[in-house]
Order: sequence, then C-alpha cells, then structure tokens
Amino acid sequence: MSVDVDKSAQPPADAPPPQSLKAIPVRHYGRWVAAIVVIGLIALLVRAFATADVNWDAIPQYMFNADILKGLRNTLLITVLSMIIGIVGGVILAVMRQSKNPVTSTVAWFYVWFFRGTPVYVQLFLWFNLGLVFQYIDIMPIYKDEWSDFMTPFLCALLGLGLNEAAYMAEICRAGLNAVDEGQTEAAHALGMSHAKTLRRIIVPQAMRVIVPPTGNEVINMLKTSSLVIAVQYYDLLQAAQNVGRDSGVVVEMLILAAAWYLIATTVLSIGQYYLERYYARGSSRQLPLTPLQRAKARLSGGFNRSAGGAA
Repeated sequence: MSVDVDKSAQPPADAPPPQSLKAIPVRHYGRWVAAIVVIGLIALLVRAFATADVNWDAIPQYMFNADILKGLRNTLLITVLSMIIGIVGGVILAVMRQSKNPVTSTVAWFYVWFFRGTPVYVQLFLWFNLGLVFQYIDIMPIYKDEWSDFMTPFLCALLGLGLNEAAYMAEICRAGLNAVDEGQTEAAHALGMSHAKTLRRIIVPQAMRVIVPPTGNEVINMLKTSSLVIAVQYYDLLQAAQNVGRDSGVVVEMLILAAAWYLIATTVLSIGQYYLERYYARGSSRQLPLTPLQRAKARLSGGFNRSAGGAA
C-alpha cells in the first residue's frame, strides 16, 4: 500500500531555518505613572511635616516618661483583661447559640444582636452614667454598695470593652464550631459520649484551628479600641499623652508619641499572630511557608555558598 505525499507542502531544501520568536514584554505605563504620583504625594507629606513647627526632640525625650509608661501599662492591662472576658463570654455564648434549648439560644442571640448593634463608645458612656438612675448596687446576699463607689473608671472600661468583645467572639467561636463536620458529633454520640463531653473532647479542639487566628486579630483591634476608655476617665496611654502634652506644651508631639507606642505594641502582637496562625496551619498545610527569619537565613547561607564557590 503506497501513500502519496504532497511534496509542495514540504519546505524546500535550501530554505533558511525558522527564526526563534523573541518575546517582548508589555509596557505598563500606568504603573510608572501611579508610582510617580504616590512618590510625589509622600514627598509632599514629608515636606509638610519637615517644615511644620514640630518639636521632634520632645518625642524621644518623653518616650519613657513615667506617666507615659503608666498609661501604656494600663492600656495593655485593660486589653488583656477585656480579651479574657470576651473570649470566655464568647465561648459560652457560642455554645448557647448552638443549644437546642430555645431559651438559651434566644438569650444568646439577643445578647449578640444588642452588643454588636450599638457602638462601644455608647456602651462605655452607658456604664459610666448608670449612677444617675441607680443609687446603690444591691446583690442582696453577696454585695451592697453605692453605685459611684462600685462603678470605677476601670470597671466601666472593663465591662464596656469586655462585654462588647464577647459578642464578636461569640460569632467567631460559632463559625469555628460550625466548621467541624457534623459526622464528628454523630460518631461521638454513637460511642455513647454526652453532648458536653463531645464538645469538650471532640468539637472544640478541632474548632480551635478556625477560632484562634481571628482571635489574634481581635486582640490587635482591642488594643486600638482601648483608646476609647478616655471617655470614662480611665488613665490609659491616650490620656497620659494628653496630660503630658498639656503640661509641657507639646500637645501634637505627645499624640505622635502615643501613636508610636500603639504602632510598637500592634507590631509585636502582629508578629505573635503570624506565628500563631502558622502553628495552627500545620493541620491544613503539608509544608509551612518559611518565616521571615528563616528566609533571611536562607538568603545569607545562599550568598555565603556562592561566594565560597567563587573563591574555590
């Protein structure tokens, strides 16, 4: 059997070899224009602050001032305690929302609805001014005192921030609980485990992978939200900065100093959140990404090996 080949389709023997294609990258002029505009705006901002009447020497001078450090300590304290209340309350509310008891689930829903629906600033003022309608706090068998002595600025700040945070943590915890497959619960019940034991031994440990990372973000947010406690006369970092600035005549400089301390604290918390998320990502990622320190070591070792190889 013979096959006819169309010789006209074949290239001639003396034809030049095909030229290789040369890829020409597309020019993105818009990126350069945007970069120039951004650099210009930054330069104008730097020039504005450089020519402004700002006493920059006052910032490092008052960086470790006793009043400033006291305000910073109180800010960190109220942040930690408010988050403890928020986390514990959020877990309880999330379990109540998941309950089949209509009373507890309705109460938890109403709590979340109220505290998420009203600004935390309003809640702080509400706690601070309840003394206008309540003369005494009377928990008959336990405690009784005048409201003004009981509701201190510290307690106002703690209740205002902590109870508000519990509403948000309840939704985070509920999302974590719902992320666990229902088959886990069914299998635990088939083994004879009670509902409480199933939550404690099976559901909650698996839900932590979903709950913990956004909780770190809530801690950072709480640190910044704590500046609102100045409304209830709690002595925090912002209050300290305003007092020092008013007494020393460097008001703007002390506000810049307060912003610097907030940035330092949030940076430390952000680093902790990064490693926390990386730790809880072990169950979902086969290979964890390198940390910034590991990447730096890899680059240094790679550069050292290349230099050693060139010397050899």
